Amino acid sequence: MTAPILLPLLHERRTATSKTKKTTTTAMTTPLSAVVVGAGPGGITVLGNLLEHLPRTTTAVASAAAAAATATTQKKLLWVDPQFRGGRINARYREVPSNTKVELFNKFAHEVSAFRDVIERSPKPNAVTALEGLPQDKGCPLSYAADLCLMLTEGLRKHPDVETRQSQVTAATLDKRTNIWDVKLKDGEPVLASRLILCTGSSPISKPLPILERLRLASLQEIHLDTALAPSVLARTLDPSAASPSPTVAVVGASHSAILVLMNLVELARTSHPRLRIKWFTRNRLRYAEYMDGWILRDNTGLKGQAAEWARQNLDFDDGNSDDGGDAAFAERSPVRDLVTRVWTAGGREDQAYRAELPGCTHIVQAVGYENHPLPQLHVIGPHDGAAKPLDVEFDHETGRFFERSSRPGSASTAAAAGAVAAAKEKREYVPGIFGAGIAFPERVVDPHGNVEYAVGFWKFMRYVSRVAPGWLD
Repeated sequence: MTAPILLPLLHERRTATSKTKKTTTTAMTTPLSAVVVGAGPGGITVLGNLLEHLPRTTTAVASAAAAAATATTQKKLLWVDPQFRGGRINARYREVPSNTKVELFNKFAHEVSAFRDVIERSPKPNAVTALEGLPQDKGCPLSYAADLCLMLTEGLRKHPDVETRQSQVTAATLDKRTNIWDVKLKDGEPVLASRLILCTGSSPISKPLPILERLRLASLQEIHLDTALAPSVLARTLDPSAASPSPTVAVVGASHSAILVLMNLVELARTSHPRLRIKWFTRNRLRYAEYMDGWILRDNTGLKGQAAEWARQNLDFDDGNSDDGGDAAFAERSPVRDLVTRVWTAGGREDQAYRAELPGCTHIVQAVGYENHPLPQLHVIGPHDGAAKPLDVEFDHETGRFFERSSRPGSASTAAAAGAVAAAKEKREYVPGIFGAGIAFPERVVDPHGNVEYAVGFWKFMRYVSRVAPGWLD
């Protein structure tokens, strides 16, 4: 038997008699305070902070009777996710070494009272005690952080103010006459909420680079970045007993992920896959995070942890002045030069370099960034009519809110267009009740040198949402 829907705020409640089969609409009760979309690290962070600032229904659910009583009351928050399994970090990145120190994962876990309640109620040993047993000033496999997500998720789902739906939000409509969102779920009835908070995540960019589309090498097999970041999965993908036991893998990029992929491939070539070879295509010199006086230069874009250490030892022999980006120095001095060929593609060399080197590869891994997952379809009903129209939004990385994206000014002149854009931005208003957080919607930060970055990481999500969430609830 299907469990009853516990939210007394459904857009329609359908009733029927055997005679009439008539559909009726019941009176609306108070909308939810918020619908939170996504249960990865961003969604977990948001839920914890909302519970921190909303009045709590009860202090604890101490018994089965209390739990039953709580179940009949209206929840304040609806949390929607297809799996509630910690997001991509648990599904894809458990084997990846973190670029975050363990102490920050612990700090994240204890920052809000809802998390501390979960920790207090969880039997030991658990994910937090496991983190506490590690060196606090070093990184760790992301499996530890993933287990923390699973533990917090399980506990938060039991909170008396939280209702969860294992589903997807497919669409949402803002009624500006009431500033209430009508949120539609893939496999359930719609719900009404004052706020819609999107923590919808991102995935590695998989669209081939333009040069790869031009070359059209039919024999080149793509290895997804997620696969290349998981050594156990990568080893099976490049099975040395397969029909082509001598693979040459092209790795494109110089990001943190690209270096981790090179690490994994070199380790395979040194152990279980001795005939494996690698070609590393890069147009950027390696950049490292640098610990300054109270802050970190290139905190979100530079190499850290194991990736930084390995890159310095094995890849970085460029003095910054050579025309070939350091290819010759690499070929002469790198400890992995017998396995890795470095191919510099900057300075107008891209087309020539790829045409010369890529045909010799059997596989390719693109480590060229991440792209946001698609949002639910958004619509808005104006203040003076009942007709819904599409709502195109633009994220404000300072506040976690969204603007309605306006049409671009004409291109009569660059200066005039720029002025029109600036003037339009000055006049823009936030769309009521819609917010974002997590890797898809991070905070924009500016370091003391004026460098602009986007802050991604457990503690960075927490610091950002802790700052902006009280304003979301005003």
